[in-house]
Amino acid sequence: MPLVEPVPDLRSLDMLCSVAELGSIRQAAARHGVSQPAASVRLRTLEDVLGVELLDRSRGRAELTTAGIAVVQWAQEVLEPMRNLQAAAKALEAVRQSQLRLVASLTVAEYLVPGWLQRLRQSAPDAVVSLDMGNSAHVAEVIDAGRADLGFVEGLHVPSHLTSRVIQSDDLVVVVSASHPWARRRRPLYAEELASTPVVVRETGSGTREVLEAGLGRHGLKVIPRVELGSTTAIKAAVESGAGPGVLSKLAVEVDVREGRLVALEVEDLVLHRSLRAVWSRSSALTANARLLLRLIGDTAGA
Repeated sequence: MPLVEPVPDLRSLDMLCSVAELGSIRQAAARHGVSQPAASVRLRTLEDVLGVELLDRSRGRAELTTAGIAVVQWAQEVLEPMRNLQAAAKALEAVRQSQLRLVASLTVAEYLVPGWLQRLRQSAPDAVVSLDMGNSAHVAEVIDAGRADLGFVEGLHVPSHLTSRVIQSDDLVVVVSASHPWARRRRPLYAEELASTPVVVRETGSGTREVLEAGLGRHGLKVIPRVELGSTTAIKAAVESGAGPGVLSKLAVEVDVREGRLVALEVEDLVLHRSLRAVWSRSSALTANARLLLRLIGDTAGA
């Protein structure tokens, strides 16, 4: 196999062009942020690679030789496209930094994200945001696949390979329609009674379902699903129509309870508390807009 000739280093060619423009190695070195000895080494290496003398150093200062003048002219034809490439790459990075890809579990997406994005728009009006929604398991999958910069989950556990930060606390409540017998009860509701009643619940893999199962599990009890639905809105509609009790976030039912469409009941001996978390990949740094959104969320939570 024939030997491959070494290719001139672009930084050294750029240094030579700066010497031609500024008239000295010292000034060229300052422009490029290196010491004069380091600049001299680059230029001598370039001469070795090209096999020609580029600078005449015999009179105490470096002057371009005839070959050096020719190489500078040819180098400009190489460097200009590279500068265009660098400018284009920076433009692509600016576009990437302006984009913010979010993925959120349904409760967070429906009841918290809209307010957060309004605050983000005020601080970063050029931000371009996309939002994917699903249960907490889906959020982890999207982050793992690199299809989102920042995610939000509502379950009890976060995969250990993801970085997470608690952003807010939340509680689940049992809700029934205004016509349901439980709506008029005076005595407390207990975990055993809830576990013996078929309920309208989220699907397996959702944070809401995980919290309910864990809460009942501490009493040695299990959930009996009447209907499993994939969205908070669908559960509220089913409960309101009389399908049975449902278990949802307080955030999700606040307005419905206030307006009388649903009645919220707390279970006397059942803790259904959870933390809402931001999650992101350990292997990639957060974008500027992702960091800004986290800061804004923190400001909101502390308000």
